[in-house]
Amino acid sequence: MSDLTRLSAAAMAELLAKGESSSVELTQAHLDRIEAVDGAVHAFLRTLPEVALAEARAADQARAAGEDLPALAGVPIAVKDVLATKGLATTCGSRILENWIPAYDATVVRKLRQARLPILGKTNMDEFAMGSSTEHSAYGPTHNPWDLERIPGGSGGGSAAAVGAFEAPLALGSDTGGSIRQPAAVTGTVGVKPTYGAVSRYGLVAMASSLDQVGPVARNVLDTAMLHAVIAGHDPKDMTSLNEPVPAVVEAARLGLAGDVKGLRVGIVRELGGEGFGQGVLGRFAEALRLLEDLGATTLEVSCPSFSSALGAYYLIMPSEASSNLARFDSIRYGLRVRPENGPATAESVMAATRAAGFGPEVKRRIILGTYALSAGYYDAYYGSAQKVRTLIQRDFENAWQDVDVLVSPTSPTTAFKLGEKLDDPLAMYLADVATIPVNLAGVPGISVPCGLAEDGLPVGFQIVAPARADAFLYQVGGALEAALVERWGGPLLERAPALPEGGRR
Repeated sequence: MSDLTRLSAAAMAELLAKGESSSVELTQAHLDRIEAVDGAVHAFLRTLPEVALAEARAADQARAAGEDLPALAGVPIAVKDVLATKGLATTCGSRILENWIPAYDATVVRKLRQARLPILGKTNMDEFAMGSSTEHSAYGPTHNPWDLERIPGGSGGGSAAAVGAFEAPLALGSDTGGSIRQPAAVTGTVGVKPTYGAVSRYGLVAMASSLDQVGPVARNVLDTAMLHAVIAGHDPKDMTSLNEPVPAVVEAARLGLAGDVKGLRVGIVRELGGEGFGQGVLGRFAEALRLLEDLGATTLEVSCPSFSSALGAYYLIMPSEASSNLARFDSIRYGLRVRPENGPATAESVMAATRAAGFGPEVKRRIILGTYALSAGYYDAYYGSAQKVRTLIQRDFENAWQDVDVLVSPTSPTTAFKLGEKLDDPLAMYLADVATIPVNLAGVPGISVPCGLAEDGLPVGFQIVAPARADAFLYQVGGALEAALVERWGGPLLERAPALPEGGRR
């Protein structure tokens, strides 16, 4: 058989079900691929070959014994290093958690194990999920498989790059302001931020608790839907978890792939285009819209005026919640502990020395900003005002749903920029998430689907947003668009990606 790593997760599952391959074969093929190319990509912080192969053997044995297994049983997966894994280091891309080994699994990790998906390893990320380029990892940047001199997006660049480089067919990420969707856009992969509360956050190391959401990453819409179905559902350990059935996302994806979007109303967000968006990005976006129209969808422009204030509101709410959540890293209970160079080692001095040494510059910047926004005398002016803007953004969405079924925009205003290009300009970096942030502020679901290559030969993402709890719409519209684009291209977009060097950096 040809390279197993090039197959979709659905195709891998079919091979396993027919007995034409084994989970051990699939897992070993991906471990070999990681060994060959991850020196260039650096998608993984650590791989787990012995654990993954043991899980693969268990899946094969269960299948041989005639057990009724879940659809993706035996298909390997990568996990973002912000999710707790029992007995395995979880660093969040930070030195402060360099040696932390959780005593429990995140709920989504437990669900992966129950569904018998072998875990290949933990993927790189911006420290504590704070960044748009995966350059803020304490363990070095991840590189974009399309061009190793460019960023893979962030904060979940490791998961997106692993999938885009065929090192894993599936991955988990987390999305606070675009950290699944923006990396998907710039790596030519598919990434989904589910409805807030649709997937458990238990065991996800929190950055901003009212915004964080775990979600799937894959190479096509159907694979993403299949992983979504595995990880979604109510969890009593998460007080924000929705206690309701999981939407029929896999069925919706199959419906979309059959081209069934006739009569669907698609709203084009006026505020998420124009100035600041690259011409190549806008060009591919417009072409994708025409394909949806050809399939029978109706398109119309929709105004969401408060979206123009979303970036400012987000960068007050998110740092405020982050400063509170990261207060737990105090050197006393777990994690890094640094003694002060001068003076007595009091609890206060050890805490100060540890946080100074353990947190990187971007994390410190956001802690300081958030602490200031929450301080006496400024709370109402900053944090309180930002929450009012959040309410206005939610109302914009509610108004839009009166006229349309889904909203669409480019996922990221530009294609992948060069490593180091925006490190010294935080505002320019933050603008990479201008189209994705409103989704998190409102708690609604969004998906990024690749819609072509810009003039620089790099991928462009097409964002689809649905009402809360209507995640199935994402997969229906995304599947239809993907099918039309794949037919136009003569194959998946990732088949056009440049070959990666094996055995080291290019």
